Amino acid sequence: MIRILGIETSCDETAAAVVADGCTILSNVVASQIELHAQYGGVFPELASRAHIETIYPVIQEAMKTAHLGWDDLDAIAVTRGPGLAGSLLVGVNTAKGLALGRGMPLLGINHLEAHFYSIWLTEAADKFKFPLLGLIVSGGHTELVLMVDHGEYQHLGRTVDDAAGEAFDKVGRLLGLSYPGGPAVQKAALEGDPAAFRFPRAWLGDSSDFSFSGLKTAVLRQVRKLDEEEQVMPVADLAASFQAAVVDVLAAKTARAAAEFDATAVVLVGGVSANLALRESVRAQVDRPVHAPPVSLCTDNGAMIAACGYWRFQAGQRDGWDMDVLPGLELA
Repeated sequence: MIRILGIETSCDETAAAVVADGCTILSNVVASQIELHAQYGGVFPELASRAHIETIYPVIQEAMKTAHLGWDDLDAIAVTRGPGLAGSLLVGVNTAKGLALGRGMPLLGINHLEAHFYSIWLTEAADKFKFPLLGLIVSGGHTELVLMVDHGEYQHLGRTVDDAAGEAFDKVGRLLGLSYPGGPAVQKAALEGDPAAFRFPRAWLGDSSDFSFSGLKTAVLRQVRKLDEEEQVMPVADLAASFQAAVVDVLAAKTARAAAEFDATAVVLVGGVSANLALRESVRAQVDRPVHAPPVSLCTDNGAMIAACGYWRFQAGQRDGWDMDVLPGLELA
C-alpha cells in the first residue's frame, strides 16, 4: 500500500489529506477562508497567503491524526506547485519541502488542474474508467475542456478567453446582492426563478471549444442598472436563473460536442462549479455517454485530489528536487 500526503494551498483553502493507493481517502482536512474574503467579494491574495501560514501546520497535523499514521508510514509528499496565487503556493511548497527534507521522503510537485481530474478516482466509479476521458474543468479561475488520453497525457481542447465560469458566478452574485461565494448563492436563488425570464447572450465562438463569459456578465450588469433606473423591484431569482441557464447552456453544449468529436468513453465534471446541479443535469441530458462528477466535498480545492494525483505521478517515477519552484501560471499540457 502506498500512502501519499497531499497539500493544497493554491487559493483560499488550506488543505491536507492522506490517500492510499490513489483511491482510498484516509483523511481529508480543509480550512476554508470564505469568511475572511467575503467582505471583499473575492479572494484577497495577501490575506490568503497569511492565513495559509497560520493554518497549514494544524491542518497537516489533523490530517495525519485522522489517518492514524505516523510520518514513517508515508511514502511521499505531494503538493500543488501551480497554477494559483504565488504567495499561497509558496506556503504549501515550502512547507512540503521542509517536511520531505526533514523526513527523507520523495517530494512531488502537482499540477492543480490535473489533480482535479483525480478527484474522480476517489469515487466508486474509478474502476470503470477507460481512456480517453473528456474533462470539463470549471472553477473560479479556470474553464477548460481537456481530453485525458492516459495517466499523465492530455490534449487541450479549449479554455475561457476571459472570465472563468466561477468568476462570472461570483461577479454576478455581487451584482445581485447575494452572498459570497457567488456559485452556491446564485444556484440557490435560481431555484425560485424562471430561467427564461431574461434572454441573456450565449457566446458560442463559432466551432471553437473555447468559452467566453465577459459579455454575459456585462449583459446582466446592464439589465440590473436598467431595472434600478426604472425603480423596479429587482427580480433576483429570475436574474439568477436566467444567468445560470446562459452559462450552463454553453458549457453543456460544447462538452457534448467535444465528447462526440473525440469519441470519449465518458465525461468527467470537476472543479468548484461542477457542484452546480443545473450543470450536471444539463450535461447528462446532452451527452450520450456516462457522465461522472465527484461529491460536492471533492469539487472544491482539497488535499485528497493532490494526494491521488501524487500517487499516479509517484508510480510513474516522478521525483522533484529541492530547487522546485512554484509556477502560478502552470498549464495542463
